[in-house]
Amino acid sequence: MARTGLATVNFLKSRGAIVSATEARPKDEMKEAAAEMESMDIPAEWGGHQTETFLKPDLIVVSPGVDLSLEPIQHALKRGRRVIGEIELAYRFIHAPILAVTGTNGKTTTTLLLGEMLKEGGMKVGVGGNVGEPLILFAGETSWDVVVAEISSFQLETIESFRPRFSVLLNITEDHLDRYARYEDYIGAKVRIFENQNSGDTAILNKDDPLVAKYGQNIKAKRIFFSLKERLEEGSFFNGQSIVLRNSGREEDYSLAQASLKGIHNVENMMAALTTARLFDCSKEAIETVLRRFKGLEHRVEFVRETGGVRFYNDSKGTNVGSVVKSLQGFSEPVILIAGGKDKNGDLSPLRPLVRNRVRQLILIGEAKERMYRELGGLTETLLAATLEEAVALAHRKARRGEVVLLSPACSSFDMFKDYKERGKVFKEAVHSLKSE
Repeated sequence: MARTGLATVNFLKSRGAIVSATEARPKDEMKEAAAEMESMDIPAEWGGHQTETFLKPDLIVVSPGVDLSLEPIQHALKRGRRVIGEIELAYRFIHAPILAVTGTNGKTTTTLLLGEMLKEGGMKVGVGGNVGEPLILFAGETSWDVVVAEISSFQLETIESFRPRFSVLLNITEDHLDRYARYEDYIGAKVRIFENQNSGDTAILNKDDPLVAKYGQNIKAKRIFFSLKERLEEGSFFNGQSIVLRNSGREEDYSLAQASLKGIHNVENMMAALTTARLFDCSKEAIETVLRRFKGLEHRVEFVRETGGVRFYNDSKGTNVGSVVKSLQGFSEPVILIAGGKDKNGDLSPLRPLVRNRVRQLILIGEAKERMYRELGGLTETLLAATLEEAVALAHRKARRGEVVLLSPACSSFDMFKDYKERGKVFKEAVHSLKSE
């Protein structure tokens, strides 16, 4: 019963439904939500889920991230109760075209970048889903020209008819294996974004990602590719200085000389966003303006400070192996890497060549540090730290002029912090408290 749950309850009640709610956290931790529920006269169950609660309603709407394997939900499904997610509910009442972005890494940056381009192009744009506003807040409104939605694998698990006009699949790498029994289950959830699209819709696909290319082969939507590696006859590609977009015999060049976003991973995000925006009739001038202006996200390869010739970067949002690979590839300087946290059971092998060749020192923290030490510790000088603050102090002592200290954990934060944002905040505070040299 956080923002999305409350917005969903409010919407359903406004449409005349008889609504109740259930929340695992106790009422005293959810005082604002509880007060709002009481003001709407909606019965709520706090501090756990009773199976009987899930057998009464005709329709169960789960908030993003709720695991469908929960026993009460499984009981309800076996009894024939209908279970959908908030994005499926919202989709049925959203009148504007939906541009949906998913992928293991880069989807938040791409979603916000695409939204800004369309706004700069003069459209009234709603940005929501896994970032921004809950998607249900755009339901029933007729004033939006377009809705740009970041969609996670968890949200895609619960769709039925959800059909975006444009779908964007950036990449697929191992993630959330603490939630999914098999990597194939995670992939299966991601590619459901194409499930209901038809030949009148468009899919924007990363040609360099073998899984995206494989699962994009048999979709019904029109396919448009982007690539860092190939010069495409149709789609967008990077020539070293600019993004080139080729579409229907027309070629356009988008210089990145003044782009605020840095890093090769962000070139992919920019290609995906500008391709989608241009195909949705956004002007070239609007797109170029946003490429110059958009500075990126907090906690995603975010420059924090330079001291003693050493630059510190906060990549706390790098919660999986694929994300850390992209971040390390963006640096040519030697890196002192701070990694670790709550283990998501991902395959660490893609990090091995980068740790061997680019990471001069590895500092490990959190629950996952022992496994990471066993699998990566022999590739470079490796230290263990009890806290993130200790890791920053160690990195500061060990770093040499011209090197980079990068927090990019490859793990979730929940062993030591409330979320990745708190972890990033603690890192930045520790870096700013270092004495200048």
